[in-house]
Amino acid sequence: MSAESKISPQIAIILATLALAAWVFVIVRAYAPGTPKAPAVTKRAAVTPTPGAAKMPPSDQEVFDRFHTLWYGLANKTWKKNHWLGIPTRQNPMDVWVHQEIISELKPDVVLDIGTFHGGSALIWAMILDQVNPSAKVITVDIEDHTAEAKKWPLWDKKITFLHGSSTDPKIVDQIKAQVAGKKVLAILDSDHSMKHVLNELKIYSPMIPVGSYIIVQDSNSGGNPVQHGYKGPMEAIKAFLKENKEFVADKERERLIFTFCPHGYLKRTQPAQ
Repeated sequence: MSAESKISPQIAIILATLALAAWVFVIVRAYAPGTPKAPAVTKRAAVTPTPGAAKMPPSDQEVFDRFHTLWYGLANKTWKKNHWLGIPTRQNPMDVWVHQEIISELKPDVVLDIGTFHGGSALIWAMILDQVNPSAKVITVDIEDHTAEAKKWPLWDKKITFLHGSSTDPKIVDQIKAQVAGKKVLAILDSDHSMKHVLNELKIYSPMIPVGSYIIVQDSNSGGNPVQHGYKGPMEAIKAFLKENKEFVADKERERLIFTFCPHGYLKRTQPAQ
């Protein structure tokens, strides 16, 4: 090779660096673990949101749904493993934060915790109430009683009433009505997630909610929104309820943390009962 055709050391170093970078890129692409394939995401039916609420771009929605599906699919390592004060508490921490904000803002006299499980959620709401409205109470309802450990906490006797029975049983409903009459009520629905049951609960408990307060429908992400496909659940109940009841709106601003188990489920009363 003539002197004129030789490549300068600087150019040679640049070319070698580029070749090495390309080689590393190919190796990484070939051997990097693939992204776990999430189950197909069901396209969600439209629900009328609060006016002015921001809409998520389609690409962002896809990323969110993939994360949601993955996080939910790993339930035994994520939300099903959550505990509050040592009590099993199947809550999404993002939603607990938002619930806390609502309770702190409204300072309700009564929080209806419909669906007790082991009592962890009732303890959360009671602890918040103890700070923002010391005289307030939590009424929690379930067809099964697994609250033995939760009842060991002094706060249980101080602020929580457990009703053993169905949330739609007329006898249970009458007891609740008697205890909340004339009081500011916030309701959280987290029991049987079938459409029929949730819709029935919405019709029963919504009249107890004053203007400005909420009836929160948890787990409206199930039924394919975007997890647990194959059945009609809370989301369909919300749609049917809002179609008939113009006194409530889905407050999308309460979904500001993006990852929620309650999509379209923060139902705020904006008008008095007709």
